Amino acid sequence: MNETEKALATLGGGCFWCLEAVYLELAGVSRAVSGYAGGRVKNPTYREVCSGATGHAEVVQVSFDPAVIGYADLLRIFFTIHDPTTLNRQGADVGTQYRSAIFYHDAGQERDARAVMAEVTQQGLWSNPLVTEVVPLTIFYPAEEYHSDYYRRNPMQPYCQVVIAPKVAKFRKQYIERLKR
Repeated sequence: MNETEKALATLGGGCFWCLEAVYLELAGVSRAVSGYAGGRVKNPTYREVCSGATGHAEVVQVSFDPAVIGYADLLRIFFTIHDPTTLNRQGADVGTQYRSAIFYHDAGQERDARAVMAEVTQQGLWSNPLVTEVVPLTIFYPAEEYHSDYYRRNPMQPYCQVVIAPKVAKFRKQYIERLKR
């Protein structure tokens, strides 16, 4: 399957650096691009999005091979690598730009998103209710280049060591069989 035949998932779960770092290690994922979705301003900058004034969420757009990993499995992982029960925040990151969101690309993805959310709720994975929004993707804006592969390129940066590294370690332990070989 070539890049143009791959499927896309667009997910917001707090800081996009965290999601990108995890999804780049997942078998079946060829790309994870940090960016912005769900806002009102065309071509927003990181500074504008961080202000909360544009309405965008920090997201990662994941290009994946559905023959290797399905969309629902990407979502199951999504619900374990961020806290989908805290409205407009992930840890110390606070604001609508850090909201938990699934930006679906078609009706099938919307159905899968709602089904996986029901599954996660029924399993009691989180003690509080999910606040993840499920909305259609209207447009995705890639983030500035310096955000690309941020964790790998900046492993000694304090945010990477304190916030991202523990999430990646937890992911690796929980999903060892799904890592790229």
